[in-house]
Amino acid sequence: MIARTVIRRGLRVLALALAIVLALGGLLAAALRIQFTGAPAAWAKSTGNDALWLGHAWVDGRRTEQDVERLAVRLRTTGIKDVYVHSGPFEWDGRLDPAKYPNAGNFVQWMRKHLPDIRISAWLGQAVKNGLDLDDARSRANVLAGVAAIMKQGYDGIHYNFEPIGDGDTEFLDLLDRTRQHTKLLSASTPQIEPYLGMRLTARALLGHDKYWSEGYFRQVVDRVDQVAIMTYDSFTPSQSLYGGYVARQARLALDLVPDSKALYIGAPAYHDHGVPWLDQAESVAMAAEGARLALSDHGRRERFGLALYVDFAATEEDWREYMTRWR
Repeated sequence: MIARTVIRRGLRVLALALAIVLALGGLLAAALRIQFTGAPAAWAKSTGNDALWLGHAWVDGRRTEQDVERLAVRLRTTGIKDVYVHSGPFEWDGRLDPAKYPNAGNFVQWMRKHLPDIRISAWLGQAVKNGLDLDDARSRANVLAGVAAIMKQGYDGIHYNFEPIGDGDTEFLDLLDRTRQHTKLLSASTPQIEPYLGMRLTARALLGHDKYWSEGYFRQVVDRVDQVAIMTYDSFTPSQSLYGGYVARQARLALDLVPDSKALYIGAPAYHDHGVPWLDQAESVAMAAEGARLALSDHGRRERFGLALYVDFAATEEDWREYMTRWR
């Protein structure tokens, strides 16, 4: 009898917990759908301050000057002003092996010749969960030595992408501060900003690491860089309208946190291997562009605001068409 009572109580608690989760999920979906309502202003589009992540083939010898010429034909008609070319990753101890970027110097020269107005940053990073330990001072010193060495290839700047960086990570802030001695142009990919109160701690409990940054920590990172690119994909939203609303929410938050003097990029998913079929359908360049336009319309005109397309080697002609018709 006691066992049956315990089971019934347990089932009631489980049912209540499930009802609460479903209710909160419904509220979140409604909030994101509201973010995606209205029509963007006609002027809310690219101002010629967009970015593109480029894969490793450009610096390891697989790409030639003819490939850069073909890239130039495409990019001249876009608003892309910055490219982040994958030039790492760092080793687990923070060292950056020059053998990973043997063609970097040539790539930079070819870009200067064919796309002289585009800034070129070395995209560098590593997994920092059970991988590179940025808490270790020697590892951070190795990272900085690698940055100093690769800047001699002629890059304009450094673009960091360490994942996952936890909210409040002071060692990452220290690394940003000390990177300044090696480059005048510093940018970083960032996690998403906490969309609504309580979501950061909830996601951390489920994933074991921070998916979101608080507004306060995001602002601390922004204070130390010239450009910030928010990775507004892998959102787990199940439909196009909810993803568009999610991007709009991220862009609205960021526009209030990033000063006009710094470049703010909204990451747009030009790739199609999320690992979950409905994410491939829900997330797109078109929806990222629409969400960004809605946020910009509410905020007002801003010059240094654009999309950052991820990533060149996975982008399809449809991705480029959506960029050119929905954002450009």
